[in-house]
Amino acid sequence: MTLITHKHTDLITYFLLLLALFALTACTNEPPIVEPPPPEPPKPEYIQVAQRDAQIIGQKIWLNEGSGKVENLTAWNKNEEFASLGIGHFIWYPAGKEGPYQEQFPALLDFLQEQKVNLPTWLQQTRDCPWPSRDAFLAAQTGMEMTQLRSLMVQTIPLQVQFIIRRLEQALPTMLSVLPGETQRENVKNIFYRIVKKPNGVYAMLDYINFKGEGTKATERYNGQGWGLLQVFENMQPNAVDVMLEFTRSAEFVLTRRIDNSPPERQESRWLPGWKNRLQTYLQELS
Repeated sequence: MTLITHKHTDLITYFLLLLALFALTACTNEPPIVEPPPPEPPKPEYIQVAQRDAQIIGQKIWLNEGSGKVENLTAWNKNEEFASLGIGHFIWYPAGKEGPYQEQFPALLDFLQEQKVNLPTWLQQTRDCPWPSRDAFLAAQTGMEMTQLRSLMVQTIPLQVQFIIRRLEQALPTMLSVLPGETQRENVKNIFYRIVKKPNGVYAMLDYINFKGEGTKATERYNGQGWGLLQVFENMQPNAVDVMLEFTRSAEFVLTRRIDNSPPERQESRWLPGWKNRLQTYLQELS
């Protein structure tokens, strides 16, 4: 039997301490292990428009929707249940009334407030169009509220363009979500970004989505066929050399199809010549 004395115990303890110190020193001399950062998620592409271009685009949309006239910034068309306001004729329903078309004017007011625009007090206090009918709206044309409304619409043209841009950006994932196949989704996405990169492409898509909508609402159909931006994309040749010419051709096709499918009593064919003229502006330079 081997006896372990206090002297031996002290030596063993000393030896263990040396080993621990050596291990600690070795660890501190090695470079620290740095975990690689997780890959960043792909950044979404955003539509960037300079202030000058926003003003030009806004003037062109205003010309298309309201002939560039101040009085047409506050309109209520015959046989419609809503007011049409701003350069984009954004829909505003009176209280208790709804329709098949998407209301946009309350969202525009929210957007303008986000951009620190000082709205008239009465506009801050109502979500519904204060005029219950077209007759009441027309009777108020020279009133204080209507005058303030027109002034606001004139002064915020670039911001109204930015509002439509936001709508366009939000529309893309919505349009993609309703398509049944990956190939169709990729085609639409690629067409969208090809058009965005063209000098007049942002104007063309902004004007069309404002003019005829996204094309995703089931209520905006005749005989099950829509006429919105999505339908324009779906009827395009995805690899067309001139994407703007193809966009314009497809837009004319879906609008003509709408006329063919429309109820005869609506007499929508009277609008087609003006629509075709509007589409031709998509092929012109932005100036």
